[in-house]
Amino acid sequence: MCYRKKKEGICSWEEVVIPYASDSDSENVDLQQSNLEDVKKSPSSHEFTDRSRHPSHEDPFSEDTIEKLIKSVQKFFNDEPKSEHEKLTFLRSLSSLSQILPDDEAAKSFIHSHIADIVHVIYIMVEEEPLHSLFSPVRQEVFVTITDLSYQDVHLLFGSKDRDDLFCLIIKSIITLPSEKTLTRLQEIMPSGSCNSECLYRQMFQMFSEMLQSLVVKDPHLENFDIIFKHLDPWLQSVKDCERERAAASMAQVLKCLCRHLYVRFPLRFQRLGHLVARMALLCGDPLKEVSEEAAEGMHYLLHITLRLKYITKDKKNRQSLRRAMKKCQEFLECYRIKGFYTCPFRIGQIFEVFLDSDELCQFVLTILDGLKNLNHQCTQQSAGELLISLVKNAKSQFEKVPEIMGVICAQLSMISEPEVRQHVITTVSLFISMPKYTDTVISHLLCHPVPYGRDLAEVWRTLKVELPSTTLILSRLLRKLQKCHDVPTQGKMAYVAVSATDALYEVFMGNKLSEATFELLPQLLMTLLVQIHHSIDLTMSDVAIPPGLYAEQEMSSKVTPLCFAIQATKTLLFRTMCLQEFSIMEKNKGWTLLAGKDCHLQGVSLLANALLQRNHILAQKILYLLVPLLNRGNDKHKLTSAGFFVELLQSPVARRLPSIYSVDRLKDWLLHGDNLFKILALRGLCYLMRHQEKREDIKSLMPRFLDLLCETEEKIVLLAIQILLQLVRTMDFSTLRDMMRTLFSLFGDMRPDVHCLSMTLFGASMKSVKHTDKKGVENQVLDSLVPLLLYSQDENDAIAEESRRVLTICAQFLKWKLPQEVYCRDPWYTSPRLLSKYLDRSELRMKGTKWIEDGKP
Repeated sequence: MCYRKKKEGICSWEEVVIPYASDSDSENVDLQQSNLEDVKKSPSSHEFTDRSRHPSHEDPFSEDTIEKLIKSVQKFFNDEPKSEHEKLTFLRSLSSLSQILPDDEAAKSFIHSHIADIVHVIYIMVEEEPLHSLFSPVRQEVFVTITDLSYQDVHLLFGSKDRDDLFCLIIKSIITLPSEKTLTRLQEIMPSGSCNSECLYRQMFQMFSEMLQSLVVKDPHLENFDIIFKHLDPWLQSVKDCERERAAASMAQVLKCLCRHLYVRFPLRFQRLGHLVARMALLCGDPLKEVSEEAAEGMHYLLHITLRLKYITKDKKNRQSLRRAMKKCQEFLECYRIKGFYTCPFRIGQIFEVFLDSDELCQFVLTILDGLKNLNHQCTQQSAGELLISLVKNAKSQFEKVPEIMGVICAQLSMISEPEVRQHVITTVSLFISMPKYTDTVISHLLCHPVPYGRDLAEVWRTLKVELPSTTLILSRLLRKLQKCHDVPTQGKMAYVAVSATDALYEVFMGNKLSEATFELLPQLLMTLLVQIHHSIDLTMSDVAIPPGLYAEQEMSSKVTPLCFAIQATKTLLFRTMCLQEFSIMEKNKGWTLLAGKDCHLQGVSLLANALLQRNHILAQKILYLLVPLLNRGNDKHKLTSAGFFVELLQSPVARRLPSIYSVDRLKDWLLHGDNLFKILALRGLCYLMRHQEKREDIKSLMPRFLDLLCETEEKIVLLAIQILLQLVRTMDFSTLRDMMRTLFSLFGDMRPDVHCLSMTLFGASMKSVKHTDKKGVENQVLDSLVPLLLYSQDENDAIAEESRRVLTICAQFLKWKLPQEVYCRDPWYTSPRLLSKYLDRSELRMKGTKWIEDGKP
């Protein structure tokens, strides 16, 4: 092995020649770095020309001979050779000229200036050869000619499209030959001859292999090797055993030759090492013994090549990492017999993983995934699955193109029918998604697929296999994807990720593989899904910002809506977390219909919150503490749903522990909110907090605001304000009572029956709360209320009439009057129009503007 380094000015290049060890060393892989560094250039290192097929010429060709050879070749450019003799003459003349190229400028100039013509003629020759014939010597002579020219750096197979097409045709002509058994049968039905088909086949294949090897003996940038692999790769995947065997054998021979004559100069053009390692590793598990043996031999040489390439390409700073990789590789090899190692794809993955960089690892994985499509050989699929898991487990965080890998996985999963192999693929996804470095990347890619998810992607979500510490990470990251969508304003279209993340959560809940994390994150999951329901009300998929082209090949069903995904995910969450009683309450009380309604969503939220308070107070407490910091985050719908749930949870005994800044003060802010729904929630929350004695003083300070709310036009606000004032009325000072009674009097006769009724109730409670010394100050207000109360005692609304009579009694007690029994009569007063005039002072009635009562006239 030789290593030579030269630097001139700013230009530098490295040139390495590493002759291969003896073939008898097939049981050893030399991993001693000292052997890689102990390089010594041999004088014959650059002598690659194999002249064994041609007689040596002690004297150079004469000029006449050279001229005849040139003319012999040239005449066929315009008049293509037809007979076998002409074809052989053309090819042998080229071979003869190749021997004198280094010494004769005329021959060299002729060959180089007519390469396109030569390639064209040879292409026609090969194309005319019978595909199933071994008996024509023309094909063999083509191999010989190309080999001879290659040794003189004249490449007929590289450098242009025409040459590439010729290379492709030549490979096809040899790889697609019938199997040896078929060739033997063909010979039996043909006239007997002296040629044996088996011998001809082996001879032709040997010449073909020598031709390929001639292309890499002087390949300093490995670009020729790259082209050879590109052309052989499709045949290495052939469904026909004989074609796969020939391709594997050809690749093994090329690797052997390259290993023996590794001659490298930078920059390297071969950038598909990971792809090659994966392809050969898959072939090591091929069901056909001959293929696996050829591939195993090729892997032996490839490991040698990889070791040397990595040593050459590693800079001085990375030499230490190379030593560690070699040590790890040596430890693996000591665990297995070499031959056993080369025939086990799982172990091959372990060995090569330590040497492949991030790009090569990606190539490896993508190639293995491509091998999963092999429907003809289940064992190949099995090998691919094992290789995949082995590599991802060991390489850990060295991958850089995870989105590309995930794209291939999602595209090919539908082609894999074998359950065990499918599980290998899903395990690979699980490994990637459980690595914190890739969790978001994998989740983002999985979410960029049409919903509802198809069978394959749903299976991925449902059968994720991750260790316990990672389950919470995965579910929390997925949850966060959905939560981010609730932070933006709701004016535009809904983000597609919100719908896909909701569907993904549903699939995860259905699979129940992340159950521990589901229980742990239940408060966050439940609240986020309730918010998503709120965002999804009345939306169709046309209201979602679907990425272009996502549904290009399929129509979206009108039954598929963002709301249906959110509802089914919420139902499944309750079911999987054993909230069965809460689920039942929602079902019996049409809770899901309430949640899905635009005007009754908060009723559904309230129903579920109260169900949790009744049946699962521990979970209710967790959600209460979760909501405290979240109430002021997100958009309006997020805040409203959270507020609705939070308010109901204030009924819990633990609510008394909340500092006022998180309870009363927050509700006070909502009382000033421009949205009446927040005012309603604030008042309801304050009603609940009134049950906790510790909160009463703080709530009492809001008295002026409650009085102002009595003038609101929203009925619910007025009713809730009155309910709170009923609980505070006994603590009010006289001036507050007087002002409130004046306001309440204005609500007598309100068109809203409940407001009318409850205002009278509070008016009566206010009279009871007035101290004896202050009664004179409100006596006129009480007197003013008598007539309206008398009138409303005859109201057609029984509740109003009953409450009016009750408050009249309180008024009488306040004034120390005794009302006649006729006041409590439910019969209409128009049958006794002078009833009031009998008991009231006439002059006072006139002062009150009630002369019509005295006169009995309307």
